[in-house]
Amino acid sequence: MTDTAPAAAREPRRGREARRTARAHRSHASVPYITRKIPLTEILSEEGLETIERNAETLLQEIGIEFRDFPRALTLFRNAGCDIKGERVRFPRGLARELCATAPAQYVQHARNPDRNVLIGGDAMVFAPNYGSPFVHDLDNGRRYGTLEDFHNFVKLSYMSPYIHHSGGTVCEPVDLPVNKRHFEMVYAHLKYSDKPFMGSVTKPERAEDSVRICELLFGEDFVRDNTVLTSLINANSPLVWDSSMLGAAEAYARANQACIITPFILSGAMSPVTVAGTLTQVLAEVLAGTAFCQLTRPGAPVVFGTFVSTLSMQSGAPTFGTPEATLAIFGAGQLARRMNMPFRTGGSLCASKVPDAQAAYESAQTLVPTVLAGANFVLHAAGWLEGGLSASYEKFVMDFDQLGAMHVLAKGVDFSDNGQAMEAFHEVEPGGHFLGCAHTQANFETAFYRSNIADNNSVEQWREEGSKDAATRANALWKSMLAEYEPPPLDPAKDEAIRAFIDERKASMPDATY
Repeated sequence: MTDTAPAAAREPRRGREARRTARAHRSHASVPYITRKIPLTEILSEEGLETIERNAETLLQEIGIEFRDFPRALTLFRNAGCDIKGERVRFPRGLARELCATAPAQYVQHARNPDRNVLIGGDAMVFAPNYGSPFVHDLDNGRRYGTLEDFHNFVKLSYMSPYIHHSGGTVCEPVDLPVNKRHFEMVYAHLKYSDKPFMGSVTKPERAEDSVRICELLFGEDFVRDNTVLTSLINANSPLVWDSSMLGAAEAYARANQACIITPFILSGAMSPVTVAGTLTQVLAEVLAGTAFCQLTRPGAPVVFGTFVSTLSMQSGAPTFGTPEATLAIFGAGQLARRMNMPFRTGGSLCASKVPDAQAAYESAQTLVPTVLAGANFVLHAAGWLEGGLSASYEKFVMDFDQLGAMHVLAKGVDFSDNGQAMEAFHEVEPGGHFLGCAHTQANFETAFYRSNIADNNSVEQWREEGSKDAATRANALWKSMLAEYEPPPLDPAKDEAIRAFIDERKASMPDATY
């Protein structure tokens, strides 16, 4: 519709768009995390689980795991009774699981706003945004390298969403900053522009230590010593390798009583066998070894059983997402994590599409729904992931927010309260009548069904009147509106000043570096 359209024709459009925007901005009424009230999907039989566990023990005993360039790990494992040859660690059957027994079944990660604290484990489910993308994408500027401004924007969008519970970590790479100084500004952005919990840096041990120190200035040293305020992503170098960068970061966090998500990062067929059972065997072995290291560093340090499993094209070698094999691996890994009595991380809104299109939507849905049904406790990459993780998309960020909102409703299960049973509606409406005008419907119409702030459910005539916009175009307008209305949460000026002084002093103490 052009600007010359009659005012009477423009007003309905404005009203609908305003209501859609208002629904998207109901951020401050959000729950801190989901408490899942629906059954878990479990696909592996007791026999199947025992087979995978037995095979993982064989893998640890006969083949072993390499702990590269990190002598302290070798010393810990040797003293614990492992067989060490070079950098290869072989575990006597049952030892790794025994060492993991001190990992807590759940933990609370504290946010600077206590109302935003999250429970990791049990029936809790926490959504965190995209992680690690060097590129960003939007409809206006296309694909480009990420900047600190982009990082700030994604933190703000995550803060404003009622459906994201955690600010995440490296939401995108701010490549306009030196590699050795990026972590300071990323951690600062999370605590400055959001009051949700966040993640620390893992690219080098000293960057993990910087992250802990910043949190000591934010929360107080005594509080950090006794509580978990950081969760970190520690990836195995699959297959069957833990490298010094990840081990050093894991050691720093575990020593400080901060949480590590021990995660084999696997594209099945390249980094693990092509079968689901073989992949799950490797996942379990790598998690057992990584968790054992954290517990030897500090018994009782919080650890999450993590897995990132997808498949790849046997023709091109390119990663594929939303495949049935990946779904089976998600379900199976969830069962193995529960057998370990550990919190579970998996899945997200993953896709290989280069733009926020139908492929992105389908593949993300085929990953997100199994993630919820598998009982994931911590869900990284819940919003914004594009191009196999190479890009963080502004439009997909808010499109994924919308689907996360639907997952909140799904996870609640069926309401069997008096209102949920709706018997009064049956007594009011005569056979052959309709329920649109009855008192029960009128009392519930605003909250009865989840209302998307992206989807267009109007008639084709209304859709044309509003400009024939597709979902990505509507999402483009939505994220811009959200950023325009962003207001930062209050931060104690004295803490802000102390943190900023520490960051500036540390950055000034080192030359810029590219690694």
